[in-house]
Amino acid sequence: MRPLDPRLVRSTAAVRVHLAVTVACGFAATALILLQAWLVAHAVAGATAGGAAALGGTLAAVGAVALARAALAYGAEAAALRSAARVKSDLRRRLVRHVAAGDPATTDAGEVATLATRGLDALDDYVARYLPQLVLAALVPVAVLVVVFRADWISALVIALTVPLIPVFMALVGMHTQERTRRQWHLLERLGGHFLDVVEGLPTLAVFRRAKAEAALIRRVTDAHREATMGTLRVAFLSAFVLELLATLAVALVAVEVGLRLLYGRLDLETALLVLILAPEAYLPLREVGARFHASMEGVTAAERVFAVLERPAVATAPPAPVATAARPAVRFEGVELTRPGRATPALDGVDLVLEPGTTTLVTGRSGAGKTSLLSLLLRFAEPTAGRVLVTGADGREVDLRDTDPDAWRRRVAWLPQHPYLFDASVADNVRLGLPDAPDEAVRRAVRRAEAQAVVEALPRGYGTPLGERGHRLSAGQLQRIALARAFLRQEVLDAPIVLLDEPTAHLDPEHAAAVRAGVARLLRGRTGVIVAHDEGWADLADAVVHLEGGRPAAAELVEVPGA
Repeated sequence: MRPLDPRLVRSTAAVRVHLAVTVACGFAATALILLQAWLVAHAVAGATAGGAAALGGTLAAVGAVALARAALAYGAEAAALRSAARVKSDLRRRLVRHVAAGDPATTDAGEVATLATRGLDALDDYVARYLPQLVLAALVPVAVLVVVFRADWISALVIALTVPLIPVFMALVGMHTQERTRRQWHLLERLGGHFLDVVEGLPTLAVFRRAKAEAALIRRVTDAHREATMGTLRVAFLSAFVLELLATLAVALVAVEVGLRLLYGRLDLETALLVLILAPEAYLPLREVGARFHASMEGVTAAERVFAVLERPAVATAPPAPVATAARPAVRFEGVELTRPGRATPALDGVDLVLEPGTTTLVTGRSGAGKTSLLSLLLRFAEPTAGRVLVTGADGREVDLRDTDPDAWRRRVAWLPQHPYLFDASVADNVRLGLPDAPDEAVRRAVRRAEAQAVVEALPRGYGTPLGERGHRLSAGQLQRIALARAFLRQEVLDAPIVLLDEPTAHLDPEHAAAVRAGVARLLRGRTGVIVAHDEGWADLADAVVHLEGGRPAAAELVEVPGA
């Protein structure tokens, strides 16, 4: 891990101001440390030499320096905490603006929620404590070495040889800790994302009696996060012990060689005291940096993830340039009639309807009005008993749909049924249904565009998790989003120009319905779409609305949507 992420300095003015104040406070603190050490050594040496009567001024100076150090530490800490608050506020605002301006399909709600709350809160330790200690670690050892070298070059040589051992061990421990912290943070994101999804789907889970299963899954993810956290803490405690041991042994070396030379009269008392007082000060900032490093690692990791989100290109939510419709088929119903076997009343009776290329048609009506029968004809699940369904081919000529190859036609259709079926296979295999050779990256993109990323990441094995027969691991809203990902995959891999949706949000709670509606809006862009629904709640996505009554379009057959 880099001691200071340059992106923080470049992008956040509060960090630049904080660094300037921290450096100034670091210089002042270093000067006070050196002054206090010299005053204490001078006072003790003077008292030993019999000059106790003249110690009053020196002791008063020592007390004043101690008070000044305390006041400086308090002021620096308060300023650092204010700077940390400004940094967190700035990053939160930028994160929210970036996510709000982007495409929700590329946003992991669980990741953003965790980053904006606990993640950025962990920056307090990094900004308010780690960075100031880093400045002291750069200034104090150098200043101590200069002063000690002028007083006693042998002690300065011992300090110069032992001080680098602490940063070396810090780097070794840091490389090991960083990977553990990243895993801990990944598990926390999974936990946050899954918990968010479960809370959104609580009513559905309760209705389908899946609450206990979801609670058990949350418990497993929580246990994994707890184990990762304890592992990170274990490394932090062990590394603190190693750094303390190194510093103690180094100070002991200085004390032994100073004591021996003092014993044989090769060193005066005041110099010896000055060296012994300053030696621990050379190692203390480095030890503190090690301790603060582990305390701030979570915040540093969160900041890296925030910048990773901010550096993703913001995909505007406005519709992109329309897909060229030259290869998009127009579909025309010409006097279509459909009578089911064993039924006297036709499901569709004399339907004349045109589906223009690149437009979306909403088909509404009560149950039994013929909406699903209309989709059955478009999917080649049924054939008209009278009339024709005509499709405009690539050469511009109309072709009767019944004369086309059913499999070739269905490859041009992305379909989201009202009750999608998920098999007892992995998430990836369920999304790939009908496209077994689709690449993994295409599957992931389809899942993101369907707003199902958080659902997948919350599962124990991610994309490799078996979903059980009929997707019993998932709530109704989660299942519908996986099915929506299938449609996105067909659209991407096969460039399916026709999108058919049968009651895509029926039986969903408002939150899941909103997520599915947002995914459907992206799925329909530039495609010839048909949405079947009981009401006109989807009218804002449609270019035309057709209302069926008794298998026939109502008197106002084609109602143009205002502003479409």
